[in-house]
Amino acid sequence: MHHRIGILGTGNIFGRYVTGMARYPELEIVRVGDIDVDRAKRAAEEHGIPAWGDGDELYADDSIDILVNLTPPAHHASTVIRALESGKHVYVEKPLAATVAEAREVLAAAGTSGRVLGSAPDTFLGSASQTARKALDDGLIGEPIGVSAFIRHSKAETWHPDPRFLFQRGGGPVLDMGPYYLAILVNLLGPVRSVAGAARVGAPVRAVTAPDRVVDRIDVEVATHASAVLVFDSGVIGTTLMSFDVWDSDLPAIEVYGTEGTLTLPNPNHFDGDVRVRRHGDADWSVLPPVVGLFGAVGTKEQARRGLGVRDLADAIEGGPHRANATFAFHVLEALSAIDGPGQVVRLESTCERPAPRFAE
Repeated sequence: MHHRIGILGTGNIFGRYVTGMARYPELEIVRVGDIDVDRAKRAAEEHGIPAWGDGDELYADDSIDILVNLTPPAHHASTVIRALESGKHVYVEKPLAATVAEAREVLAAAGTSGRVLGSAPDTFLGSASQTARKALDDGLIGEPIGVSAFIRHSKAETWHPDPRFLFQRGGGPVLDMGPYYLAILVNLLGPVRSVAGAARVGAPVRAVTAPDRVVDRIDVEVATHASAVLVFDSGVIGTTLMSFDVWDSDLPAIEVYGTEGTLTLPNPNHFDGDVRVRRHGDADWSVLPPVVGLFGAVGTKEQARRGLGVRDLADAIEGGPHRANATFAFHVLEALSAIDGPGQVVRLESTCERPAPRFAE
């Protein structure tokens, strides 16, 4: 089935979506919208997209059936609701909204619109997470007991031309990088029951040294260092450290500990990479073969591209399973917001279904 795509927002991740969706000829990008129309025009011309303009023109284009929303997190709620009300299916970058309250408004709008709403992150659909999921479902490490997740800083100040959004409402390590990790953990282990977290600001002012920077310094508005204990409905206990104050470390990204062994996963910001297992008694780690095809060549720029979640949304429109759905994204956001909370145990109000595995298709 052919789908006409409009993209709202032409920031740093725009090109990654264009190149990722190019894998699917049935996803045709026909219009770009941005508050900066000149930037929209440049982006359209660079990628051979036939139409551009502001957001209003994008919403008004009735030929578009899927709107991909790449605006900053603080604008997600208003722009998603506007897109749904204009009759479009929507796929929005993470997080679903900047706050849980705003996300509830987004879910309500989706419920009354009759449209399908999907949300990043979609990396849990990739070969690494799906391979780990099959290993757990097959009982390769026995019963899962615990999991650890560690986020260190991407050093964005050194390469991103305008990383202010990372240190503003909707940003920080928890809401910027946390969704990749939590989405994979929920895919592997099911929904989270409760969270006990604590967070603080590290360095209150950040120097930007990127060569093409548009700002020289950032005043930090959100917590940049957080730790939490998560209890899953399955009984698994998770420990997390999420920080923009840790620049270098040898800690693993994600490890799952079972009664019969340990499973370790690569960077959750990527779709692919080695999933390693070491069962009790093994002399060394072994790499599991991928159970689904790779989205991009490991160790290349292809690892940064996006778009698998948009194909997932298109599948749902066509009647297939919807894995990166809004209910799943809302649950991830609520869990992350509890980590960013006041340092007390929070029992989550939401839950979600564990997404259907892709390896079973």
